[in-house]
Amino acid sequence: MPLIHTSTFASSHARVHQAPKDGKPEFAFIGRSNVGKSSLINMLTQRKELAHTSGKPGKTQLLNYYLINQSWYLTDLPGYGYAKQSKKTRAKWETRTENYFLKRDTLVSTFVLIDSNIPPQQIDLDFVNWLGEHGVPFVLAFTKTDRKKARDGEHMESFQNALKESWEELPPVFATSALKETGREEVLEYIETALNAVHWPFEAGGS
Repeated sequence: MPLIHTSTFASSHARVHQAPKDGKPEFAFIGRSNVGKSSLINMLTQRKELAHTSGKPGKTQLLNYYLINQSWYLTDLPGYGYAKQSKKTRAKWETRTENYFLKRDTLVSTFVLIDSNIPPQQIDLDFVNWLGEHGVPFVLAFTKTDRKKARDGEHMESFQNALKESWEELPPVFATSALKETGREEVLEYIETALNAVHWPFEAGGS
């Protein structure tokens, strides 16, 4: 099984041009607010407090960089779709996020987190389609699969069926649970394979 030997907080940035320029490859994690992103990151790294979890959605407002094994970054991006933030604040976050995906050339792949407890949400489908339209590599990671409403996999299947209406081929899919540590090995194996497939360090990224 692929291992994470070291994981440390590296830096936080409001804008992509401020992000690390050392050429290390990175994997981004993003999803709707309260999808369980911080819990999943902590589960993958086996560090309970690496990414700060909160009962208040919309807490992550910056690009948070975690250095893994001194060789690649796990990037925690602001969640989308948090309605209690002002339209101005949401628009600012969306612009920063779009700039990240369009300009960050060290990005290897993006984990789009989807809550497996609820039916497909249009905002998730729209975001996934936006990534596809702009050629941003991504995979789907369904979260909270240990919960009762998710155990039959109905919502996961419905989401994928919704994507099939406009996609000829679906991206890789992972079922995860931070509580049960479900999917950890599969996610880390995917990352390891992706790292082996790219030539790095890249040129300094983040214009």
